[in-house]
Amino acid sequence: MTFVLPFPNIDPILLSVGPLAIRWYALAYIAGLLLGWQYMKRLAKRPPQAMTEIDVDDFLVWATLGVVLGGRFGYVLFYNADFYLANPGAALRVWEGGMSFHGGLLGVLAAGYIFVRRRGLKTLAVADLLAVTAPIGIFFGRVANFINGELFGRRVTDPETVPWSMVFPHGGPFPRHPSQLYEAALEGLLLFVVMHLLWRNEAIRARHGLLCGVFLVGYALARSFVELFREPDAHIGLLGFGLTMGQILSAPMLMIGLFLIFRAKRVAS
Repeated sequence: MTFVLPFPNIDPILLSVGPLAIRWYALAYIAGLLLGWQYMKRLAKRPPQAMTEIDVDDFLVWATLGVVLGGRFGYVLFYNADFYLANPGAALRVWEGGMSFHGGLLGVLAAGYIFVRRRGLKTLAVADLLAVTAPIGIFFGRVANFINGELFGRRVTDPETVPWSMVFPHGGPFPRHPSQLYEAALEGLLLFVVMHLLWRNEAIRARHGLLCGVFLVGYALARSFVELFREPDAHIGLLGFGLTMGQILSAPMLMIGLFLIFRAKRVAS
């Protein structure tokens, strides 16, 4: 019998008192926002100083609203529109799960655009700050997905070739790729290291929009790659040309990111 790693079966609820439940998923969002906020305050002290510390403090509320509202709206629109059209009240039940990274990104971008217009800040310079910070939240979110046992990988046909595969509680009896951890490693840790190293170069920081472009390209490539191992949403499945919804939504990110990179290089030259 082939050995398969057991899923740790961590209770998604860390603590419950009566009707109040503290979930790891909610804590992941809180940790990502708070650590990102502190990291962003450190970055903002370096030139070109796109934001003051007060600006960063104030933006935390805007970012929180953008992530939560955008993430939920994106899931409703991109992943289960028919269900929520028939059951509009269910769209408000965020505690039942269902958030979209691409929706959260659009929410933060919308909130950020309004914020910088009100404060008279440089849009692309602030976008670069957000881009360097974003992988922190992505990492914690993917770890929470793993704890919840959701967004697991496609079935492994030969477990001996993937000894780290696991049997997930909601994934049937077959061992699967821990695709949530792949995403945490690529979209979170690796992208954070790349963005941090690039940020340390003052010449790169001076090219407004370049870091934002690198983040968009990096995330789109990492997400599209991991989607090859991740089980598509059961109610959506594979779409045209065998693509997943995550890959389709990442395509515009890739194109916009490449545009920002080439634009930044052209402006610098």
